[in-house]
Amino acid sequence: MTFTTADLCDKHSQEDHFQIAEPLLKSYGGNPVFCGQISTLKTFEDNVLVRTILEEKVQDRVLVIDGGGSHRCALVDEELAKLAVSNGWQGLVIYGCIRDAAKINHLPIGIRALHTHPLKSHKKDHGDRDLLVSFAGVNFKNNHFLYADTDGIIVSATMLS
Repeated sequence: MTFTTADLCDKHSQEDHFQIAEPLLKSYGGNPVFCGQISTLKTFEDNVLVRTILEEKVQDRVLVIDGGGSHRCALVDEELAKLAVSNGWQGLVIYGCIRDAAKINHLPIGIRALHTHPLKSHKKDHGDRDLLVSFAGVNFKNNHFLYADTDGIIVSATMLS
């Protein structure tokens, strides 16, 4: 699928099921443009469930992680980003931090995150998946559609064309 978020906004912005994320997140990974159906995870400074989800084989999906906006550790590193690529994930949107950014920038995946942080996360196995998560002014729902490019992030209840 070829798209720009600007074109999608021009075509669909009057529709009720359409949301635009506030520009809080920085771009990482080798694919600045990505889209897919959303899977959600809510966790705080713990990436055990991040790994569990990224181990699943998927097609055209984006994992949206509500990490509580923490700047105290990273939820995703190079190893998890490689795992995501190998299992078909198109992108990750993280309300939290990543690490190994220079290495991740060479991988064929799109990632949006608040910042980088060198410390790895805890391993407590806490979190909830497939729930509504909200940040950047958007409600991210499981199985809705996410479109990201260099201009921003759009979320829709239906696939946009």
